[in-house]
Amino acid sequence: MKVLKKVFDFYIQSSIHVALSVYSLVQMTNFMFHIPEDKPMANFAFFGTIVGYNFVKYDSFARTHKIKMRSSLKLIILFSAFSFLAVGFYFFQLQRVTQIISVGVLSLTLLYTLPFFPNRKNARNWAGVKIYIVSLCWVGVTLALPIVDAGISITSDFYLKSVQRFILVFVLILIFEIIDLANDDPHLQTVPQQIGVKRTKKLGYVLLMIFCALELFNSNFNYHIEHFVLVIAIAIIIALFLAFANEKRSKYYTSFWVESVPILWWLLLFFIQ
Repeated sequence: MKVLKKVFDFYIQSSIHVALSVYSLVQMTNFMFHIPEDKPMANFAFFGTIVGYNFVKYDSFARTHKIKMRSSLKLIILFSAFSFLAVGFYFFQLQRVTQIISVGVLSLTLLYTLPFFPNRKNARNWAGVKIYIVSLCWVGVTLALPIVDAGISITSDFYLKSVQRFILVFVLILIFEIIDLANDDPHLQTVPQQIGVKRTKKLGYVLLMIFCALELFNSNFNYHIEHFVLVIAIAIIIALFLAFANEKRSKYYTSFWVESVPILWWLLLFFIQ
C-alpha cells in the first residue's frame, strides 16, 4: 500500500493529473469544433502543463536550494526535464501562429512565477490576480491554441466557449481557494479572503448557472440536446464539490477529485457518442 500511495502521490505532485485535465479539455475543443484528431497539439498541451505547473510549484526550490531536495522532488524535476524536451518536440509541429500564441501563454506563466519588475513580487503574489491569470492560461491552451492550429474561423461560438471555459476554470479555482484559505497569505487577496466563504460559494453557483445558460446560445444547440444535459450534469457535480468545500478537506479533495471534473466530462461525452 505504501508503494501505491507513493506512486499516486507522484502522479499528483508531478502534475500528471492536472495535465490530463488540460488534455481532456483540448479533446473537448476538438469535438465541439469538429477538429480532426491533432496529436501534436494535444500532446503539446499535456507536456506543457506538466512543465508549467511544476515550474510554478518547484521553481523556488530548484533555484535557491533553501531546503534540501527530497528524492521525490528530484524525480519530479527529472520528469519535468523530460516533459520539457517533449514540449520542444511538439512545439515545432505546430503552426507558426500557434507557436506565437503559445509563447504569449508562456509569458503569462513566467509573469505569474518570476519577479520581472524591480521591487515587485511575481504576479502570483499580486492581490487578487492569480485566479484570472490561471483561468486565462487554461482558456488559451485548451481552446484558443487548438482552434488556431486547426485554422478554424473565429465565430460567435468561439467567444461563447471562451467565456464558458473561463467560468469553468474560475469556479474550480474557487474551490481550491476555499480549501487553502487557512494556509494562504492574507496579502494574496483570494476571493474567499475578500468576500468570505459563503459569498464565494454563492458567486460560484451564479457563475455555474451562467455557464449552463450560455450553452443555449450554441449555434448547434437544437441538434445536441444531450450535450446540454451533460453540461448541466457537470455544473451540478462542480456545485456539489463547491458546497462541501471547507478548510478541513484533504488535499486530495482538490488535487485529485476536483481536477478530475474535465476528465469526467470528456469521458462522459465520449460514451454518449
